[in-house]
Amino acid sequence: MLSKTIEDAINAQVNAELWSAYLYLSMAHNFEADGKSGIANWFKVQFKEEQAHAEIFMNYINQRGGRVWLKPIDAVETEWATPLDAFKATLEHERKVTAMINNLYALAEAEHDYATREMLNWFISEQVEEEESAQQLIDKFTLIGNDGMGIYMLDQELAARVYNVPSPLATAE
Repeated sequence: MLSKTIEDAINAQVNAELWSAYLYLSMAHNFEADGKSGIANWFKVQFKEEQAHAEIFMNYINQRGGRVWLKPIDAVETEWATPLDAFKATLEHERKVTAMINNLYALAEAEHDYATREMLNWFISEQVEEEESAQQLIDKFTLIGNDGMGIYMLDQELAARVYNVPSPLATAE
């Protein structure tokens, strides 16, 4: 059974994950409207991943006898001037999420909740990948600069990204 402290903290994380999904959906449609469907695809896949992360946390709360409390999601930005701006915002956001996951882990450790700590190990590894992916795209867009052909080619590359169900979600059923 989850302590009230852990339950509340994970519920806050659920809200943060859903806010992340909402942010990435906004980014997707910003670039869809700008004719960059490959970049939009990358953010749509990211949107699905964040929804799955929220679902993993909600499933975990339920498994441990807690209660999921969904709260309003704050508004997100709706415009980014360039893909580089969006990926810089993505990296900044993912770093905040990493800090939140680390804080959850520390709380689980302080509460001697080893099951929650174990569950969070997957998220810690996932955040390393999230930050690395955003940094790699920042590097690519920085290298390309304003070169239209380079942006076109990277847009085509990002169109190939597909959604893969995160492993804890695949095993939750």
